[in-house]
Amino acid sequence: MKTYEDMTKWIDRREEILHHGQTIGFVPTMGALHAGHVSLIKNARAECDFVVVSIFVNPTQFNSKEDLESYPRNLSADLALLDSLEVDAVLTPTEAEIYSDKFRFKITETQHSELLCGAYRPGHFTGVLTVVAKLLGLTQAHRCYMGEKDYQQYLLVHDMVHALNIRSEIIACPTAREESGLAMSSRNARLSSDGRNKAALIYKYISEATSCKEASDKLAENGFDVDYVEEHWGRRFVAASIENVRLIDNVKI
Repeated sequence: MKTYEDMTKWIDRREEILHHGQTIGFVPTMGALHAGHVSLIKNARAECDFVVVSIFVNPTQFNSKEDLESYPRNLSADLALLDSLEVDAVLTPTEAEIYSDKFRFKITETQHSELLCGAYRPGHFTGVLTVVAKLLGLTQAHRCYMGEKDYQQYLLVHDMVHALNIRSEIIACPTAREESGLAMSSRNARLSSDGRNKAALIYKYISEATSCKEASDKLAENGFDVDYVEEHWGRRFVAASIENVRLIDNVKI
């Protein structure tokens, strides 16, 4: 594996790959990698000649400085894992490299981004869409792999590439879950053992409840601070916090 710490080196390598007609698969991450990320990388490896992973904790998608600062980070462990997976290149850009324009140019969406997490985290999806567009431009990826846990994010990115004529296929991969049913997330690392066990109730209730209200009420009764339980696009979505850790999930209905 080769780790490219500056974008100039990657661009030179990228042009060589494209010149030889190889396909580039891309997995964008914010690090603190887990088995869910591994599944995305394995899908990319199965379908593409060259696999690139980015690790960048994107500040523009956080709504609070505290949340940004508490986001789990472990670059050395991430790089060791990616090395074991034989990833071809890892991009670890700095904020100054990604936002050389100082976030002067932004991508906004005016419909789906205003629902669910967008309603509770103003500006969140503007940050997400802007950084993903920048990373797709940087990697020139033929395929980009995203998890269905963040289905609203996947949908917005999927629609964005079509609207902006970005030549990348956005591929949704099934949510990776722990044995308890808890959706794998880097944020899970911030939970205590008891909190992690209780967090599994999120998947149980959104899967079994007969209505959004029933699922929301049961979560609240078990100590969750519920932002929403809503149904859109043939899915039931939830955002709820336990131990001051905000978790999201969704299931087909």
